[in-house]
Amino acid sequence: MCGIVGLFLKDQSLSPKLGEMLTDMLITMTDRGPDSAGIAIYGDPSQGITKVTVQSANPEQDFAGLADELGQSLNTSVTQTINDTHAVLDIPGDQFEVARAALAEIRPSVRIMSRGESLEIYKEVGLPKDVAARFNLSGMTGTHGIGHTRMATESAVTTMGAHPFNTGDDQCLVHNGSLSNHNSLRRKLRREGVHIQTENDTEVGAAYLTWKMMNGASLGEALESSLEDLDGFFTFVVGTKDGFGVVRDPIACKPAVMAETDQYVAFGSEYRALVNLPGIEVARVWEPEPATVYFWSHTNTPNKKAA
Repeated sequence: MCGIVGLFLKDQSLSPKLGEMLTDMLITMTDRGPDSAGIAIYGDPSQGITKVTVQSANPEQDFAGLADELGQSLNTSVTQTINDTHAVLDIPGDQFEVARAALAEIRPSVRIMSRGESLEIYKEVGLPKDVAARFNLSGMTGTHGIGHTRMATESAVTTMGAHPFNTGDDQCLVHNGSLSNHNSLRRKLRREGVHIQTENDTEVGAAYLTWKMMNGASLGEALESSLEDLDGFFTFVVGTKDGFGVVRDPIACKPAVMAETDQYVAFGSEYRALVNLPGIEVARVWEPEPATVYFWSHTNTPNKKAA
């Protein structure tokens, strides 16, 4: 049992309050997942820059001089913004794979949480309210975001086991459920060149969607394919640079509720995660259908497509 939240802003005047609203939603889901928590925030992209969010158990030691050393390895300027156990490194947009290799060499204890032009992921072990406070999640701004509170059932309670999982540029996933074919699929995806860091089944789900999109699928098409290729029970909420998607498996035994107004689209594992959103009293509220893909994009007309 885990808690999922998501918020996609149609009205960008709400952007300064995105972190505040998501944090309230996340903390409300604490009893569904008190072990660890995480949030993915999509902000304004910087042209030609990739943001690499990293984590360390010893940030004072690992982050000291990191930007300079990484810059020397890349032969370019790297900037660093530290936020508790996480730091965001701004690197040239085409240098991520080189940076990943360099980080493994100069700071082997540092772990990459996310990369992309607009995506930042913050996650740690602990109660959602404590995780939110240590990163000042309520003060963050952006266009959309997703979050997760975890109750571990199949793997250890660690930072790397917390959601969201990022396996492709500006793409991430949160998940409630369990995938039964993740071991065989992990081996296949690794052979296809998709980087997977953990043994967590949710990361395999994220990597699967990355692989499909690497091969030309849209987010909606990748989510549709997941209904055929992934075994188990799952509710997925996915973020991309300009999009937000939801899908439930054909049995749909994991709880989910959505709300839509002229200002936003919101997702929660339970309705109580949505009750403090502005205008919720006039929102269209519904339970997402089984085996049905819902997705919205800032670059296209928001829509739903049945699988």
